[in-house]
Order: sequence, then C-alpha cells, then structure tokens
Amino acid sequence: MTELTLPIIGYMHSPYKEKFGIPRQPNLVQVESYIEMTGPYNDLLAFEGIEEFSHLWLVWQFHDNKNQQSQQFRPQVRPPRLGGNKKVGVFATRSMYRPASIGLSVVKLKEVRKVGKSIRVYVNGSDLLDGTPIVDIKPYIQYSDAVIDAQSGYAQDEPSRKSVMWSKDAEQQKKLLLEKGKISEQVLQELEAVLSLDPRPAYQDDQERVYGMKFADLDVRFLVRELSVYISEIEYIEL
Repeated sequence: MTELTLPIIGYMHSPYKEKFGIPRQPNLVQVESYIEMTGPYNDLLAFEGIEEFSHLWLVWQFHDNKNQQSQQFRPQVRPPRLGGNKKVGVFATRSMYRPASIGLSVVKLKEVRKVGKSIRVYVNGSDLLDGTPIVDIKPYIQYSDAVIDAQSGYAQDEPSRKSVMWSKDAEQQKKLLLEKGKISEQVLQELEAVLSLDPRPAYQDDQERVYGMKFADLDVRFLVRELSVYISEIEYIEL
C-alpha cells in the first residue's frame, strides 16, 4: 500500500478568508473559529469527556495548494522564518508543500455546542484557512505533548511583533462600522494581532507598497514601515 484515504469529519470556519495573512504557526493570534462537523461525526456522544481537556490537536488538509498532486516531490524548500532565501530539507520545516498535504495544529478548546442540527467545536488560536477540511481531532496531553527542553532549530523563539497604527481615514471607517454593528471590537483586536506579525512574504520589504488582506468580513489595506504596520483603509465586505 502506497497511499491512504482519510475521511473528512468537518470543516473549519475561521476569519482567515485567504492564505495571505494567516499566522505561520498556531496560537500566535487568539482568533476564535469553529469546526462544523459532518455526518456521521456530528454526534455529541463522540465528544463526551472532551471538556476535561483544555487543548486539542487538529489534523487537517492543506486543501488550497494549487496543483499539489501534479507537482514532483521537492526535497528542499525555503522557510519564511529564514527570509525565504535559504533552503532546508522539507522534513525540517512545516511547509505546506510536502509529500502528504496534512497539517497539525494545537488549539485551545472553548466549547462543543449544538446549533440546530449541527455540532460545532469552538476553538481559539487556530491557523487554518476558512473551509479547511478536518480529518481528526485528538486531545492534547500535557505530560507527554509538552516537551519543556525541546530544541526548535531556526524557530526557537516566537517571531517579533510590530506596532499597529490606524490612519485618520481608517479610524473613521472603523468607527462607522462599529456604530452600524458591522464588526465587533473582538474582530478588530484579532485583526491588529494578525497584522502585528507582519504578514508580508519574508523576501518583500517595499515600504511604499500597499498590501491588501481579507479578514473576517473586512477588506484591509495596509503598509509596513520599519517597526510599524499602518492600516490605511478598511471596508466591510457585503456577502
């Protein structure tokens, strides 16, 4: 046997509407998201006892990799953490371009809730694109999963963060959206936390370029200059 077939047990619903802007590791931003379970896995009995665990492992698929199956195996990739210039072995990275397009993320469990006929698993801190297929959920075991003296190579330390500032126009747009109830303070706090990680590709450093990013129900425009991210415009996306 050279291949496996895995079931899809649910789909992630998250504020990350496109790959650009997603934190490169889980728990860097405490965004709230939820997994909508699919049948026959949308059964509350399958989650009995899960509330005794604070965190979960999510096993999921990199479903938005274009032409993933048709590409030849690449033994080396360029991690963003190394500036996107240095090559290392694919198995020494968490690159999405790998033999099996499977990801693994640890998240904080909020609750399992029945909504109508659906079962939803609410979590904090995921790094998953909206619509990501989930193939398994496992409890995080503190005594075995947390290795205190582990070495993490070139990713030993958490990435640095930049301050986030709003232009006068963006500040006014934010105020109007809040007054109309289009967005919440929580979404804005999550947005600022995402931008503080500087979502630009590691090899780009154009301080005059305006970048665009979709987050939750917002279309955001921003610039990055030295140690700060400047939000120049936000627009509500009518669905």
